[in-house]
Amino acid sequence: MNDALQRLPQWQALAAHRDRVAPRHLRELFAEDPRRFDRFSLSAGDLLADFSKQRIDAHTVALLLDLAAARSLGDCIQRMAAGSRINVTEGRAALHIALRAETRYCVDGAEVTSGVHANLDRFLRLAEQIRAGTTTGASGRTIRQVVNLGIGGSDLGPRMATRALARFADPRIAVDYVANVDPAELGSVLARAEPAETLFILSSKSFTTVETLTNARTARAWLAARLGSERAIAAHFVAVTNNLAAAARFGIPATGCFELPEWVGGRYSMWSAIGLPLACSIGAANFRALLAGARAIDDHFLATPAERNVPVLMALIGIWNIDFLGAASLAVLPYSHALGELPDYLQQLDMESNGKRVGADGHPIGVDTAPIVWGGAGTVGQHAFHQLFYQGTRLTPIDFVVPAGRGGEAQDALVTAAFAQSAALMLGRTAEEARAELCARKIPSEEVERLTPHLVCPGNQPSTTLLFPELTPSTLGQLIALYEHKVFVQGCIWGINSFDQYGVELGKHMASSIGLAETPAPQLDSSTAGLTQALRRMRGG
Repeated sequence: MNDALQRLPQWQALAAHRDRVAPRHLRELFAEDPRRFDRFSLSAGDLLADFSKQRIDAHTVALLLDLAAARSLGDCIQRMAAGSRINVTEGRAALHIALRAETRYCVDGAEVTSGVHANLDRFLRLAEQIRAGTTTGASGRTIRQVVNLGIGGSDLGPRMATRALARFADPRIAVDYVANVDPAELGSVLARAEPAETLFILSSKSFTTVETLTNARTARAWLAARLGSERAIAAHFVAVTNNLAAAARFGIPATGCFELPEWVGGRYSMWSAIGLPLACSIGAANFRALLAGARAIDDHFLATPAERNVPVLMALIGIWNIDFLGAASLAVLPYSHALGELPDYLQQLDMESNGKRVGADGHPIGVDTAPIVWGGAGTVGQHAFHQLFYQGTRLTPIDFVVPAGRGGEAQDALVTAAFAQSAALMLGRTAEEARAELCARKIPSEEVERLTPHLVCPGNQPSTTLLFPELTPSTLGQLIALYEHKVFVQGCIWGINSFDQYGVELGKHMASSIGLAETPAPQLDSSTAGLTQALRRMRGG
C-alpha cells in the first residue's frame, strides 16, 4: 500500500488533532463559542452554507487548508481551468465549466468557447421550435412529447433538473426519461404516447451504450409499426452523439445530431446538448439562467481564497469526516419535493468520480475515498431512516438542502422541520433530559428508569445546511456546480482522476460474455453458469 498521503506532515497533524477533538461534543463547541454560526457560515452566489454543525473548530479548518496547500490544490484548479489534460488516463481535459462560460476557454491551445456557444444556440433553437409547435413529425402533426433515451450521465442530470424545475415547464410539452433496459419503463412511456407526435432523443456519446440502444431499437420498431414506415424515423429521432456514422446507420442524419465535446465527461454534461430534453421543458431563457447560476459558482470557485471558498471548505470537511472521523456515507436530504431526485444525481457525480482505490499515478491511495451517497426528500425521511441518525451506531454526516421559499403554512412547516432536524441531531437528548421529559408527562418513577435509556439520543451528528431563497433555474445551477467543484477538490486532495470510470467498464464487459440463449461459456464461474442454466429452465429452455 502506498501511504504517501498518510505520511504527509499535514495529514499526521490532522490525525493528532482528531485524537484531541473527536471526544468533544458539538454541544460543547456551541457553548464555548456563541458566534459559531458567524465563524463557520459562508455565502457563494445565492447559497448560504452553514458548516457550524460540523465537528470542527478553527484549528481543524486551518489544518485542512494546510493539507490543501500541501496537495497543491491551487495548481490543480488552475490546470483544470486552463484546459490541461487532467483526465490523465484518457488523455483529455475536463473543462465542463466552459459549457456555461462567457469568457474565453481553450483546450490544447485551441479556443472552444465560440463552438460551445454555437452548439448551445443550435440545440436551444430546436427546443424553442418544439415549444412553439413548429416541429412536426413524418405525418405533419406537431411534436408534443419528447422522450429522452439515455443512461447515467445522459439521463440523471437532465431528469433531476426537469423534475426540480417542473413549475417552469411548458404544460403543452410532455418530457419523459427512459434509462432502464427493463422494458417496463419504456413500455409505460409508450403506452401514453402518440407516435405521430413523439420525438425521441437518443443520448449516447459513443452510440454504443447497450441499454440506450436496446431501448432505441424498441422505440424505432414501435414507431415504424404505427407510422407504417422506417422512413419516418428521421422525423421522430434526434441524437446527442459523436458517432455520426452509427447514428446514420440507425436512421438519424447528421442534421439531427448534436455533438459533445470530448473534454466533457458524461456526468458533467447536462450543460451541453445532453440538456436538450430539459430545455424542451423549461425553455431557452430558463436554461440560460441555469447556466448563469452555475457560472456564478464557477467564478466564486476560481477567484475566492480557499479559506472563504465554499466548495473547497465543503470538500475539506467531507475529507475530515471520511478519513479522520470514520464516516462511510453522506446523506443528502433536500427539504423540497421538487429536489427529490437530487440524491440520485449526486450518487453518480460523487461515487463514479471518486469511488476509486488507485490514484492518478497508478498507486493505491491508502485511505478511504468517496462516501456512499444516499438520501431522500424531507420530511418523508423523518418517518423512515432518521431513526438511525438519532439512535443508530453509525456516524452519518448530512447535507440539508433547504429552499427558503415564499412562506405560507406548509412551507414554514417544511423549513422548520429541516432546521429542527439539524439541531436535534446535533444536540441529541441526554439521560437527564429524558428523565425530565418523562417526569413532566407524569410517568411513574419505576417506568421513568425503565424508559430513560430508550429515549437517550447521543446527538453529535455532523451536518451542513445549504440554504437559498427559492428553487429556480439559477439556484439549481448554483447548487449543482457547488457539488461538482466539491467532488473535484476531493479528487485533487486524494490524488484521484475524478473523470474516468474504468470500474463501470468491467460490468459491461462481463455482460457481453454471458450468452443466455446458449450453453454457459466455459470461462464463467460456477455461480453465474448455474444461474444462467436455472434461467433457461425457468423459461422452458
